[in-house]
Amino acid sequence: MPEEAAARERICRTVSDGFAAHGYLPVETPLLEDRASLSRGARVDDAAFQLFDGGGRLLMMRSDLTMPIARMASTRLDPASGPFRLRYVAPVVREQAEFTGRSRQFTQLGIELIGDAGAAADAEVVSLAAEALDAVGVTGWRMVCGSVKPLKELLDACVSDASDRRAVLNLVHASDFVGLDECVAELSIPRQAREAIRTLPRIWGGAEALDQAAALLEPYVVGDGGIGELRALFDAAYDAGFADRLSVDFSVLNSFDYYTGLVFAAYVDGSATPIASGGRYDEALGRFGGASMPAAGFALTLEAVEEALEAGEAGEDSPSRPLRIAVPKGSLFEDSVAALEAAGLDVEPLRDLGRHLIVRAEGVEYVIVRPTDAPAFVASGGADCGICGRDSLVEAGFDLVQMLDLGFGACRFVVAEPADAAGRAEAALARRGSIRISTKYPRITQMYYDRIGVQADIVTLHGNIELGPMVGMSDRIVDITATGTTLRENNLVVVDEVMACTARFFASPARVRCDERIRRLAAALSAGGAARH
Repeated sequence: MPEEAAARERICRTVSDGFAAHGYLPVETPLLEDRASLSRGARVDDAAFQLFDGGGRLLMMRSDLTMPIARMASTRLDPASGPFRLRYVAPVVREQAEFTGRSRQFTQLGIELIGDAGAAADAEVVSLAAEALDAVGVTGWRMVCGSVKPLKELLDACVSDASDRRAVLNLVHASDFVGLDECVAELSIPRQAREAIRTLPRIWGGAEALDQAAALLEPYVVGDGGIGELRALFDAAYDAGFADRLSVDFSVLNSFDYYTGLVFAAYVDGSATPIASGGRYDEALGRFGGASMPAAGFALTLEAVEEALEAGEAGEDSPSRPLRIAVPKGSLFEDSVAALEAAGLDVEPLRDLGRHLIVRAEGVEYVIVRPTDAPAFVASGGADCGICGRDSLVEAGFDLVQMLDLGFGACRFVVAEPADAAGRAEAALARRGSIRISTKYPRITQMYYDRIGVQADIVTLHGNIELGPMVGMSDRIVDITATGTTLRENNLVVVDEVMACTARFFASPARVRCDERIRRLAAALSAGGAARH
Protein backbone atom coordinates (compact mmCIF):
# COMPACT_ATOMS: atom_id res chain seq x y z
CA MET A 1 0.00 0.00 0.00
CA PRO A 2 1.18 3.59 -0.60
CA GLU A 3 2.35 4.39 2.94
CA GLU A 4 4.22 1.09 3.23
CA ALA A 5 5.74 1.46 -0.23
CA ALA A 6 6.81 5.02 0.59
CA ALA A 7 8.61 3.84 3.73
CA ARG A 8 10.42 1.16 1.72
CA GLU A 9 11.32 3.73 -0.91
CA ARG A 10 12.87 6.00 1.73
CA ILE A 11 15.06 3.17 3.00
CA CYS A 12 16.15 2.25 -0.52
CA ARG A 13 16.93 5.87 -1.38
CA THR A 14 18.97 6.38 1.80
CA VAL A 15 21.02 3.23 1.23
CA SER A 16 21.50 3.86 -2.51
CA ASP A 17 22.56 7.48 -1.95
CA GLY A 18 25.13 6.28 0.58
CA PHE A 19 26.55 3.76 -1.87
CA ALA A 20 26.58 6.36 -4.65
CA ALA A 21 28.53 8.78 -2.44
CA HIS A 22 31.33 6.20 -2.39
CA GLY A 23 31.40 5.92 -6.18
CA TYR A 24 29.16 2.87 -6.65
CA LEU A 25 27.18 2.89 -9.92
CA PRO A 26 23.78 1.22 -10.49
CA VAL A 27 23.39 -2.00 -12.49
CA GLU A 28 20.42 -4.23 -13.32
CA THR A 29 20.30 -7.93 -14.18
CA PRO A 30 17.40 -10.13 -15.37
CA LEU A 31 15.00 -11.67 -12.88
CA LEU A 32 15.06 -14.83 -15.03
CA GLU A 33 18.47 -16.45 -15.58
CA ASP A 34 19.59 -19.34 -17.74
CA ARG A 35 20.27 -22.04 -15.18
CA ALA A 36 23.13 -23.65 -17.09
CA SER A 37 24.86 -20.28 -17.45
CA LEU A 38 24.45 -19.28 -13.82
CA SER A 39 25.64 -22.67 -12.54
CA ARG A 40 29.08 -22.04 -14.03
CA GLY A 41 29.85 -19.56 -11.28
CA ALA A 42 28.56 -21.55 -8.31
CA ARG A 43 26.60 -24.63 -7.40
CA VAL A 44 22.90 -24.11 -8.08
CA ASP A 45 20.74 -26.23 -5.81
CA ASP A 46 17.36 -27.41 -7.02
CA ALA A 47 15.35 -24.21 -7.04
CA ALA A 48 11.62 -24.20 -6.53
CA PHE A 49 11.06 -21.53 -9.18
CA GLN A 50 12.10 -22.85 -12.59
CA LEU A 51 10.50 -22.89 -16.03
CA PHE A 52 11.27 -23.67 -19.65
CA ASP A 53 11.25 -20.96 -22.30
CA GLY A 54 9.99 -21.40 -25.84
CA GLY A 55 13.36 -22.74 -26.97
CA GLY A 56 13.49 -25.42 -24.28
CA ARG A 57 16.08 -23.71 -22.06
CA LEU A 58 15.68 -24.24 -18.33
CA LEU A 59 15.36 -20.87 -16.63
CA MET A 60 15.37 -20.02 -12.95
CA MET A 61 14.36 -17.00 -10.96
CA ARG A 62 17.44 -15.48 -9.35
CA SER A 63 17.91 -16.27 -5.66
CA ASP A 64 20.59 -13.62 -5.14
CA LEU A 65 22.30 -10.88 -7.16
CA THR A 66 25.96 -11.79 -6.71
CA MET A 67 26.26 -14.47 -9.40
CA PRO A 68 24.20 -12.58 -12.02
CA ILE A 69 26.41 -9.51 -11.52
CA ALA A 70 29.53 -11.70 -11.60
CA ARG A 71 28.35 -13.15 -14.93
CA MET A 72 27.75 -9.66 -16.31
CA ALA A 73 31.08 -8.31 -15.08
CA SER A 74 33.08 -11.28 -16.36
CA THR A 75 31.67 -11.11 -19.88
CA ARG A 76 31.20 -7.36 -20.37
CA LEU A 77 33.77 -5.45 -18.33
CA ASP A 78 37.44 -4.86 -19.17
CA PRO A 79 39.69 -5.67 -16.19
CA ALA A 80 42.10 -2.95 -17.28
CA SER A 81 39.41 -0.34 -16.54
CA GLY A 82 38.78 -1.58 -13.01
CA PRO A 83 38.18 -1.69 -10.19
CA PHE A 84 34.40 -1.50 -10.62
CA ARG A 85 32.05 -0.36 -7.89
CA LEU A 86 28.51 -1.53 -8.60
CA ARG A 87 25.27 -1.22 -6.61
CA TYR A 88 21.75 -2.55 -6.95
CA VAL A 89 18.25 -2.57 -5.51
CA ALA A 90 16.32 -5.57 -6.81
CA PRO A 91 13.95 -8.38 -5.85
CA VAL A 92 15.08 -12.00 -5.46
CA VAL A 93 13.07 -15.18 -4.93
CA ARG A 94 13.90 -18.11 -2.65
CA GLU A 95 11.97 -21.02 -1.27
CA GLN A 96 11.44 -20.68 2.48
CA ALA A 97 10.64 -23.20 5.18
CA GLU A 98 6.91 -23.39 5.80
CA PHE A 99 5.30 -21.69 8.79
CA THR A 100 8.19 -19.30 9.47
CA GLY A 101 6.35 -16.23 8.20
CA ARG A 102 9.07 -15.37 5.67
CA SER A 103 8.24 -14.13 2.21
CA ARG A 104 9.59 -16.00 -0.79
CA GLN A 105 10.16 -12.71 -2.61
CA PHE A 106 12.23 -10.03 -0.94
CA THR A 107 14.39 -7.08 -1.94
CA GLN A 108 18.16 -6.89 -1.70
CA LEU A 109 20.15 -3.63 -1.51
CA GLY A 110 23.79 -4.32 -2.13
CA ILE A 111 27.17 -3.58 -3.63
CA GLU A 112 29.87 -5.52 -5.45
CA LEU A 113 33.49 -4.31 -5.50
CA ILE A 114 35.02 -6.07 -8.52
CA GLY A 115 38.66 -6.02 -9.56
CA ASP A 116 40.13 -5.10 -6.17
CA ALA A 117 41.63 -7.66 -3.80
CA GLY A 118 43.14 -7.53 -0.36
CA ALA A 119 42.36 -6.29 3.09
CA ALA A 120 41.54 -2.71 2.06
CA ALA A 121 38.80 -3.88 -0.29
CA ASP A 122 37.35 -6.18 2.40
CA ALA A 123 37.38 -3.32 4.88
CA GLU A 124 35.60 -1.04 2.41
CA VAL A 125 32.79 -3.56 1.88
CA VAL A 126 32.27 -4.27 5.60
CA SER A 127 32.49 -0.57 6.51
CA LEU A 128 29.83 0.27 3.93
CA ALA A 129 27.55 -2.35 5.46
CA ALA A 130 28.01 -0.74 8.88
CA GLU A 131 27.47 2.73 7.41
CA ALA A 132 24.26 1.65 5.66
CA LEU A 133 22.78 0.17 8.84
CA ASP A 134 23.51 3.34 10.77
CA ALA A 135 22.18 5.54 7.95
CA VAL A 136 18.73 3.92 7.97
CA GLY A 137 18.51 4.05 11.77
CA VAL A 138 18.98 0.39 12.71
CA THR A 139 20.22 0.18 16.29
CA GLY A 140 21.82 -2.62 18.26
CA TRP A 141 23.27 -4.38 15.23
CA ARG A 142 26.30 -6.63 15.50
CA MET A 143 28.66 -7.72 12.73
CA VAL A 144 30.05 -11.26 12.82
CA CYS A 145 32.93 -12.13 10.51
CA GLY A 146 34.83 -15.25 9.60
CA SER A 147 36.67 -16.75 6.67
CA VAL A 148 36.41 -19.94 4.66
CA LYS A 149 40.22 -20.14 4.40
CA PRO A 150 41.18 -21.36 7.90
CA LEU A 151 38.95 -24.45 7.98
CA LYS A 152 39.55 -25.35 4.33
CA GLU A 153 43.32 -25.05 4.69
CA LEU A 154 43.26 -27.03 7.94
CA LEU A 155 41.24 -29.80 6.27
CA ASP A 156 43.53 -29.82 3.22
CA ALA A 157 46.53 -30.26 5.53
CA CYS A 158 45.02 -32.96 7.76
CA VAL A 159 42.41 -34.91 5.76
CA SER A 160 43.39 -36.63 2.51
CA ASP A 161 39.97 -37.94 1.51
CA ALA A 162 37.93 -35.34 -0.39
CA SER A 163 34.61 -36.85 0.69
CA ASP A 164 35.63 -36.56 4.35
CA ARG A 165 36.56 -32.90 3.82
CA ARG A 166 33.17 -32.25 2.19
CA ALA A 167 31.37 -33.99 5.05
CA VAL A 168 33.06 -31.77 7.64
CA LEU A 169 32.36 -28.60 5.66
CA ASN A 170 28.71 -29.59 5.18
CA LEU A 171 28.25 -30.09 8.92
CA VAL A 172 29.81 -26.71 9.71
CA HIS A 173 27.62 -25.11 7.02
CA ALA A 174 24.63 -26.74 8.72
CA SER A 175 25.78 -25.52 12.19
CA ASP A 176 25.55 -29.11 13.45
CA PHE A 177 28.33 -29.25 16.03
CA VAL A 178 27.07 -32.55 17.45
CA GLY A 179 27.27 -34.16 14.02
CA LEU A 180 30.66 -32.52 13.47
CA ASP A 181 32.07 -34.18 16.59
CA GLU A 182 30.72 -37.56 15.51
CA CYS A 183 32.14 -37.16 12.00
CA VAL A 184 35.58 -36.00 13.17
CA ALA A 185 35.80 -38.86 15.68
CA GLU A 186 35.65 -41.30 12.75
CA LEU A 187 38.50 -39.69 10.78
CA SER A 188 41.70 -41.74 10.53
CA ILE A 189 43.99 -38.86 11.51
CA PRO A 190 46.01 -38.06 14.66
CA ARG A 191 44.04 -37.12 17.75
CA GLN A 192 45.48 -33.59 17.87
CA ALA A 193 44.38 -32.95 14.29
CA ARG A 194 40.86 -34.17 15.10
CA GLU A 195 40.74 -31.83 18.07
CA ALA A 196 41.91 -28.91 15.92
CA ILE A 197 39.18 -29.53 13.34
CA ARG A 198 36.39 -29.72 15.90
CA THR A 199 37.74 -26.72 17.86
CA LEU A 200 38.26 -24.19 15.03
CA PRO A 201 34.55 -23.68 14.16
CA ARG A 202 33.83 -23.13 17.85
CA ILE A 203 36.26 -20.20 18.22
CA TRP A 204 34.46 -16.89 18.63
CA GLY A 205 34.91 -13.54 20.32
CA GLY A 206 36.75 -10.28 19.73
CA ALA A 207 40.12 -9.69 18.11
CA GLU A 208 41.72 -11.89 20.80
CA ALA A 209 39.98 -14.91 19.25
CA LEU A 210 42.23 -14.49 16.21
CA ASP A 211 45.25 -15.29 18.38
CA GLN A 212 43.60 -18.53 19.49
CA ALA A 213 42.84 -19.49 15.88
CA ALA A 214 46.36 -18.63 14.72
CA ALA A 215 47.90 -20.80 17.44
CA LEU A 216 45.62 -23.70 16.54
CA LEU A 217 46.47 -23.47 12.81
CA GLU A 218 50.22 -22.97 13.18
CA PRO A 219 51.25 -26.68 13.26
CA TYR A 220 49.21 -27.51 10.16
CA VAL A 221 48.87 -24.55 7.79
CA VAL A 222 51.55 -22.85 5.71
CA GLY A 223 51.15 -19.12 6.25
CA ASP A 224 48.47 -17.70 8.51
CA GLY A 225 45.39 -19.34 7.00
CA GLY A 226 43.70 -16.02 6.31
CA ILE A 227 43.99 -14.78 9.91
CA GLY A 228 45.98 -11.73 8.80
CA GLU A 229 43.09 -10.55 6.61
CA LEU A 230 40.75 -10.70 9.60
CA ARG A 231 43.24 -8.79 11.77
CA ALA A 232 43.32 -6.05 9.13
CA LEU A 233 39.52 -5.96 9.16
CA PHE A 234 39.49 -5.40 12.93
CA ASP A 235 42.05 -2.61 12.52
CA ALA A 236 39.81 -0.94 9.93
CA ALA A 237 36.80 -1.35 12.22
CA TYR A 238 38.68 0.44 15.01
CA ASP A 239 39.42 3.30 12.63
CA ALA A 240 35.78 3.44 11.48
CA GLY A 241 34.42 3.33 15.02
CA PHE A 242 32.49 0.04 15.04
CA ALA A 243 35.06 -2.40 16.45
CA ASP A 244 32.92 -2.79 19.58
CA ARG A 245 30.17 -4.25 17.37
CA LEU A 246 32.46 -6.57 15.39
CA SER A 247 33.23 -10.13 16.46
CA VAL A 248 34.72 -13.22 14.86
CA ASP A 249 33.06 -16.62 14.54
CA PHE A 250 34.76 -19.33 12.50
CA SER A 251 31.51 -21.22 11.98
CA VAL A 252 30.20 -18.40 9.75
CA LEU A 253 30.70 -19.94 6.31
CA ASN A 254 27.52 -18.68 4.59
CA SER A 255 25.07 -20.88 2.72
CA PHE A 256 26.60 -20.14 -0.71
CA ASP A 257 29.64 -22.13 -1.83
CA TYR A 258 31.32 -19.45 -3.95
CA TYR A 259 33.06 -17.58 -1.11
CA THR A 260 36.87 -17.85 -1.02
CA GLY A 261 37.90 -15.70 1.95
CA LEU A 262 36.09 -13.23 4.18
CA VAL A 263 32.46 -13.95 5.04
CA PHE A 264 30.36 -11.80 7.33
CA ALA A 265 26.81 -11.27 8.53
CA ALA A 266 25.03 -8.57 10.48
CA TYR A 267 22.40 -9.37 13.10
CA VAL A 268 20.04 -7.34 15.26
CA ASP A 269 18.24 -8.24 18.47
CA GLY A 270 14.96 -9.96 17.77
CA SER A 271 15.79 -11.05 14.22
CA ALA A 272 15.91 -14.77 13.42
CA THR A 273 17.90 -14.19 10.20
CA PRO A 274 20.81 -11.94 9.19
CA ILE A 275 19.90 -8.39 8.22
CA ALA A 276 22.92 -8.30 5.88
CA SER A 277 25.57 -10.75 4.66
CA GLY A 278 28.39 -10.98 2.19
CA GLY A 279 32.01 -11.81 1.60
CA ARG A 280 34.82 -12.37 -0.90
CA TYR A 281 34.40 -14.57 -4.01
CA ASP A 282 37.60 -14.27 -6.06
CA GLU A 283 37.14 -17.40 -8.21
CA ALA A 284 33.56 -17.00 -9.40
CA LEU A 285 34.03 -14.52 -12.25
CA GLY A 286 36.61 -16.62 -14.06
CA ARG A 287 34.17 -19.54 -14.28
CA PHE A 288 31.87 -17.64 -16.62
CA GLY A 289 34.36 -17.80 -19.48
CA GLY A 290 35.28 -14.13 -19.47
CA ALA A 291 37.65 -12.04 -17.42
CA SER A 292 38.79 -13.36 -14.03
CA MET A 293 38.76 -10.65 -11.38
CA PRO A 294 38.75 -10.64 -7.57
CA ALA A 295 35.48 -9.52 -6.02
CA ALA A 296 33.70 -8.89 -2.73
CA GLY A 297 30.29 -7.58 -1.81
CA PHE A 298 27.28 -7.71 0.47
CA ALA A 299 23.52 -7.25 0.47
CA LEU A 300 21.04 -5.84 2.95
CA THR A 301 17.58 -7.39 3.05
CA LEU A 302 14.98 -4.63 2.90
CA GLU A 303 12.34 -6.60 4.78
CA ALA A 304 14.78 -7.38 7.60
CA VAL A 305 15.65 -3.69 7.85
CA GLU A 306 11.93 -2.87 8.16
CA GLU A 307 11.49 -5.44 10.93
CA ALA A 308 14.52 -4.11 12.80
CA LEU A 309 13.22 -0.55 12.61
CA GLU A 310 9.76 -1.61 13.84
CA ALA A 311 11.29 -3.57 16.73
CA GLY A 312 13.42 -0.57 17.66
CA GLU A 313 10.42 1.75 17.73
CA ALA A 314 8.52 -0.71 19.92
CA GLY A 315 11.48 -1.08 22.29
CA GLU A 316 11.46 -4.88 21.88
CA ASP A 317 14.28 -7.31 22.59
CA SER A 318 16.51 -5.10 24.68
CA PRO A 319 19.82 -6.73 25.63
CA SER A 320 18.69 -6.87 29.26
CA ARG A 321 15.62 -8.99 28.62
CA PRO A 322 15.52 -12.52 30.06
CA LEU A 323 16.98 -15.37 28.05
CA ARG A 324 14.05 -17.27 26.55
CA ILE A 325 14.40 -21.08 26.55
CA ALA A 326 12.02 -23.55 24.89
CA VAL A 327 11.51 -26.43 27.33
CA PRO A 328 9.90 -29.64 25.98
CA LYS A 329 6.83 -31.16 27.60
CA GLY A 330 6.34 -34.89 27.94
CA SER A 331 9.03 -37.52 28.34
CA LEU A 332 11.93 -35.06 27.99
CA PHE A 333 10.64 -32.58 30.56
CA GLU A 334 12.10 -33.94 33.81
CA ASP A 335 15.54 -34.59 32.34
CA SER A 336 15.52 -31.14 30.73
CA VAL A 337 14.72 -29.50 34.07
CA ALA A 338 17.48 -31.51 35.75
CA ALA A 339 19.97 -30.44 33.04
CA LEU A 340 19.03 -26.78 33.38
CA GLU A 341 19.32 -27.00 37.15
CA ALA A 342 22.76 -28.62 36.90
CA ALA A 343 23.76 -25.74 34.60
CA GLY A 344 23.01 -23.32 37.43
CA LEU A 345 19.62 -21.94 36.33
CA ASP A 346 16.71 -21.31 38.67
CA VAL A 347 14.19 -24.05 37.80
CA GLU A 348 11.94 -23.76 40.85
CA PRO A 349 9.06 -22.25 38.80
CA LEU A 350 9.14 -25.41 36.64
CA ARG A 351 8.38 -27.65 39.62
CA ASP A 352 4.68 -26.79 39.62
CA LEU A 353 3.68 -25.59 36.16
CA GLY A 354 -0.05 -25.96 36.40
CA ARG A 355 -1.45 -24.70 33.10
CA HIS A 356 1.16 -21.97 32.60
CA LEU A 357 2.80 -21.81 29.18
CA ILE A 358 5.48 -19.26 30.10
CA VAL A 359 7.14 -19.21 33.50
CA ARG A 360 9.73 -16.71 34.65
CA ALA A 361 12.74 -17.15 36.88
CA GLU A 362 15.81 -15.06 37.60
CA GLY A 363 17.25 -13.99 34.23
CA VAL A 364 15.27 -16.49 32.15
CA GLU A 365 11.86 -17.22 30.69
CA TYR A 366 10.85 -20.83 30.10
CA VAL A 367 8.49 -21.38 27.17
CA ILE A 368 6.76 -24.74 27.61
CA VAL A 369 6.23 -26.42 24.22
CA ARG A 370 5.81 -29.78 22.58
CA PRO A 371 9.21 -31.21 21.58
CA THR A 372 8.18 -31.22 17.92
CA ASP A 373 7.32 -27.51 18.15
CA ALA A 374 10.53 -26.38 19.86
CA PRO A 375 12.49 -25.92 16.58
CA ALA A 376 9.75 -23.70 15.14
CA PHE A 377 9.68 -21.50 18.25
CA VAL A 378 13.43 -20.95 18.11
CA ALA A 379 13.65 -20.58 14.32
CA SER A 380 10.92 -17.94 14.26
CA GLY A 381 12.28 -15.93 17.20
CA GLY A 382 9.75 -17.08 19.81
CA ALA A 383 12.63 -18.41 21.90
CA ASP A 384 16.39 -17.92 21.85
CA CYS A 385 17.38 -21.53 22.42
CA GLY A 386 15.78 -24.80 23.43
CA ILE A 387 15.88 -28.52 24.04
CA CYS A 388 14.32 -31.30 21.96
CA GLY A 389 15.19 -34.63 20.39
CA ARG A 390 17.40 -34.89 17.36
CA ASP A 391 14.43 -36.27 15.44
CA SER A 392 12.44 -33.07 15.97
CA LEU A 393 15.33 -31.00 14.59
CA VAL A 394 15.73 -33.20 11.53
CA GLU A 395 12.01 -33.35 10.85
CA ALA A 396 11.58 -29.58 11.18
CA GLY A 397 14.44 -28.80 8.81
CA PHE A 398 14.99 -25.23 10.07
CA ASP A 399 18.27 -23.30 10.09
CA LEU A 400 19.37 -23.86 13.70
CA VAL A 401 22.65 -24.32 15.56
CA GLN A 402 22.86 -27.77 17.16
CA MET A 403 25.22 -27.01 20.02
CA LEU A 404 25.22 -29.97 22.41
CA ASP A 405 24.12 -33.59 22.76
CA LEU A 406 22.56 -33.76 26.22
CA GLY A 407 22.65 -37.56 26.33
CA PHE A 408 19.17 -38.26 27.70
CA GLY A 409 15.95 -39.31 25.98
CA ALA A 410 17.73 -42.02 23.98
CA CYS A 411 15.65 -43.75 21.32
CA ARG A 412 16.07 -44.95 17.75
CA PHE A 413 14.26 -44.79 14.46
CA VAL A 414 13.69 -48.12 12.77
CA VAL A 415 12.10 -49.68 9.72
CA ALA A 416 9.66 -52.45 10.71
CA GLU A 417 7.30 -54.86 9.00
CA PRO A 418 4.88 -57.64 10.09
CA ALA A 419 6.75 -60.69 11.35
CA ASP A 420 4.86 -62.92 8.91
CA ALA A 421 5.56 -60.68 5.89
CA ALA A 422 9.23 -61.42 5.26
CA GLY A 423 10.07 -60.82 1.61
CA ARG A 424 6.74 -59.16 0.81
CA ALA A 425 8.15 -55.63 0.72
CA GLU A 426 10.99 -56.66 -1.61
CA ALA A 427 8.49 -58.33 -3.93
CA ALA A 428 6.31 -55.20 -3.96
CA LEU A 429 9.38 -53.07 -4.71
CA ALA A 430 10.32 -55.31 -7.63
CA ARG A 431 6.76 -55.21 -8.98
CA ARG A 432 5.92 -51.51 -8.47
CA GLY A 433 9.38 -49.94 -8.46
CA SER A 434 8.67 -48.36 -5.08
CA ILE A 435 7.96 -49.33 -1.50
CA ARG A 436 5.06 -47.95 0.56
CA ILE A 437 5.93 -46.62 4.01
CA SER A 438 3.60 -45.31 6.70
CA THR A 439 5.15 -42.90 9.19
CA LYS A 440 4.68 -39.79 11.30
CA TYR A 441 8.11 -38.59 10.19
CA PRO A 442 8.08 -38.00 6.41
CA ARG A 443 11.32 -35.97 6.23
CA ILE A 444 13.36 -38.48 8.22
CA THR A 445 11.85 -41.31 6.20
CA GLN A 446 12.58 -39.65 2.86
CA MET A 447 16.17 -38.90 3.89
CA TYR A 448 16.69 -42.55 4.84
CA TYR A 449 15.33 -43.95 1.57
CA ASP A 450 17.26 -41.35 -0.45
CA ARG A 451 20.40 -42.49 1.36
CA ILE A 452 19.90 -46.16 0.49
CA GLY A 453 18.72 -45.36 -3.04
CA VAL A 454 15.21 -46.83 -2.85
CA GLN A 455 12.07 -45.16 -4.22
CA ALA A 456 9.55 -44.73 -1.39
CA ASP A 457 5.89 -43.73 -1.45
CA ILE A 458 5.37 -42.16 1.97
CA VAL A 459 1.96 -42.26 3.65
CA THR A 460 1.99 -39.64 6.43
CA LEU A 461 -0.16 -40.56 9.43
CA HIS A 462 -0.56 -38.87 12.80
CA GLY A 463 -1.07 -41.91 15.00
CA ASN A 464 -1.26 -45.70 15.06
CA ILE A 465 1.07 -46.06 12.10
CA GLU A 466 1.44 -49.74 12.99
CA LEU A 467 -1.94 -50.21 11.31
CA GLY A 468 -0.46 -49.33 7.90
CA PRO A 469 1.02 -52.73 7.02
CA MET A 470 -1.59 -54.58 9.10
CA VAL A 471 -4.43 -53.39 6.85
CA GLY A 472 -2.40 -53.41 3.62
CA MET A 473 -2.05 -49.66 3.04
CA SER A 474 1.75 -49.84 3.35
CA ASP A 475 4.53 -52.41 3.21
CA ARG A 476 6.52 -51.16 6.18
CA ILE A 477 6.65 -48.42 8.80
CA VAL A 478 9.33 -46.01 9.96
CA ASP A 479 8.83 -45.18 13.61
CA ILE A 480 10.57 -44.22 16.81
CA THR A 481 11.16 -46.82 19.51
CA ALA A 482 12.86 -46.94 22.88
CA THR A 483 12.19 -50.48 24.09
CA GLY A 484 10.49 -52.14 21.11
CA THR A 485 7.48 -53.15 23.21
CA THR A 486 4.86 -51.53 20.93
CA LEU A 487 6.40 -53.21 17.89
CA ARG A 488 6.34 -56.64 19.52
CA GLU A 489 2.77 -56.22 20.74
CA ASN A 490 1.71 -55.54 17.14
CA ASN A 491 3.73 -58.45 15.68
CA LEU A 492 6.21 -56.12 13.96
CA VAL A 493 9.91 -56.85 13.58
CA VAL A 494 12.78 -54.43 12.90
CA VAL A 495 14.38 -54.83 9.48
CA ASP A 496 16.75 -51.83 9.53
CA GLU A 497 18.04 -48.98 11.68
CA VAL A 498 17.41 -45.41 10.49
CA MET A 499 19.13 -43.28 13.12
CA ALA A 500 19.71 -42.93 16.85
CA CYS A 501 18.31 -39.97 18.77
CA THR A 502 19.03 -38.18 22.02
CA ALA A 503 18.04 -34.76 23.32
CA ARG A 504 19.99 -31.79 21.96
CA PHE A 505 20.48 -28.20 23.05
CA PHE A 506 20.10 -25.87 20.08
CA ALA A 507 19.79 -22.17 19.34
CA SER A 508 18.91 -19.60 16.72
CA PRO A 509 21.95 -18.69 14.58
CA ALA A 510 21.15 -15.00 15.03
CA ARG A 511 20.74 -15.21 18.79
CA VAL A 512 23.81 -17.36 19.43
CA ARG A 513 25.92 -14.78 17.60
CA CYS A 514 24.37 -11.82 19.40
CA ASP A 515 23.85 -13.11 22.93
CA GLU A 516 26.81 -14.56 24.81
CA ARG A 517 24.46 -16.03 27.42
CA ILE A 518 23.58 -18.86 25.03
CA ARG A 519 27.19 -19.99 24.64
CA ARG A 520 27.70 -19.75 28.40
CA LEU A 521 24.60 -21.86 28.95
CA ALA A 522 25.85 -24.47 26.46
CA ALA A 523 29.16 -24.66 28.34
CA ALA A 524 27.34 -24.97 31.67
CA LEU A 525 25.05 -27.68 30.28
CA SER A 526 28.10 -29.59 29.04
CA ALA A 527 29.84 -29.28 32.41
CA GLY A 528 26.66 -30.15 34.27
CA GLY A 529 26.10 -33.21 32.11
CA ALA A 530 29.62 -34.45 32.76
CA ALA A 531 29.06 -33.97 36.49
CA ARG A 532 25.77 -35.89 36.41
CA HIS A 533 27.39 -38.82 34.65
